[in-house]
Amino acid sequence: MNNSDVHIYTDGAARGNPGPGGYGIIMEWVGKSYRKEFSEGFKHTTNNRMELLAVIEALRKLKKEGVAVTVFTDSKYVVDAVEKKWLERWERTNFKDKKNVDLWKRFLREYRKHKVSFKWIKGHNDHPQNERCDALAVAASKKKGLEEDYGFTQPQ
Repeated sequence: MNNSDVHIYTDGAARGNPGPGGYGIIMEWVGKSYRKEFSEGFKHTTNNRMELLAVIEALRKLKKEGVAVTVFTDSKYVVDAVEKKWLERWERTNFKDKKNVDLWKRFLREYRKHKVSFKWIKGHNDHPQNERCDALAVAASKKKGLEEDYGFTQPQ
């Protein structure tokens, strides 16, 4: 395991894909008893958007820049885009023919503020934090009065 200050666990869910969706986040400060949970739901979105938005929102919650962060996610979409350098190529080509451009641009802004590494974990495999994030995401997708995911419903 690498040396990190914060462990972030994320998951996204969409019922219908597209359909109502949500994300769940757990943030843990390594070596301290700090642990926070966050979630949000949206009326009409996709699983990939929620997976990515979870990471964005978690990074956004870090109060100072330059934090060493390990993000644990079951999203190959997010992990591979970063680890396999797809995202660098997409940015160079101005995200031509790519989905979720609004979120990828937001992701890059947050990602570049910190020292972020990713660890892919198999979903629905009894990993306690991943299971909790999944439960948070699904519960958020079922709330009343869900927000609109304008990036999905009204893309630029």
